[in-house]
Amino acid sequence: MADTTELGTLLYERDGHVAIIRLNRPDRMNTIGSTMKPDLATAFDLAKKEAARCVILTGVGDRAFCAGADIKERAGLAPTNHAYHIEQRDTHALLRMIETFEAPVMAAINGVALGGGLEIALCADVRLAAERARFGLPEVKLGALPAAGGTQRLPRTVGVSKALEMVFTADMIDAQEARRIGLVSRVTANEALEEEALEMARKIAALPPLAIRFAKHSIRTGNELSIDQGLEIERYAAAMLVDTEDRKEGMQAFVEKRAPNFIGA
Repeated sequence: MADTTELGTLLYERDGHVAIIRLNRPDRMNTIGSTMKPDLATAFDLAKKEAARCVILTGVGDRAFCAGADIKERAGLAPTNHAYHIEQRDTHALLRMIETFEAPVMAAINGVALGGGLEIALCADVRLAAERARFGLPEVKLGALPAAGGTQRLPRTVGVSKALEMVFTADMIDAQEARRIGLVSRVTANEALEEEALEMARKIAALPPLAIRFAKHSIRTGNELSIDQGLEIERYAAAMLVDTEDRKEGMQAFVEKRAPNFIGA
């Protein structure tokens, strides 16, 4: 494991081609406060500059992935409608940047993921959860609504009816229920979460990065389009890979019955 770099409210690590970003406010349940939003932008910018092939996003400690907004910080604020509207535009842009990051992003959900914490997790391509993880969007209890993409990404992930139930009741669900409804793809023993996330990330990072990136683009973009439009995106992506060095290497390694050496070109 490479040395850890402190980026304000985050810790940034590298494990080979894998970048690990840890939300680091454990005394505040890793809530989104202080400089966490710009710190997240900085961390993903660093992962991009370092050509990370997979990013793991997780929380420090065993209580929380992220418990949402830091209510103690925000309680004394009284933004105008216009100011809040502008602020949320920036928040949406940040989460959209995470969602559209070229390399796969994995959320290793080590504890509660509530409000904005769940909304951040929803931007990940793959979500793994520890058995102790809990999920919820409690904003209506505060007279608000999930405004960092929750009203849009949750129904696209678990279906409209279940999303409405979760938002209307503000109830939390456990990790097994999250897996049942497709909110997470895998549930692990608490102590095994990080190793399983790293194992999967290393596996992804060992594969041709251009193929992974074009596959992500095809699925992410095509999912919002008609089947014919999606197939056109797929056809274009496949064509872009035909003459890459990694595709040639993959084919040759298969024929020669050896391990391939992918260079990302």
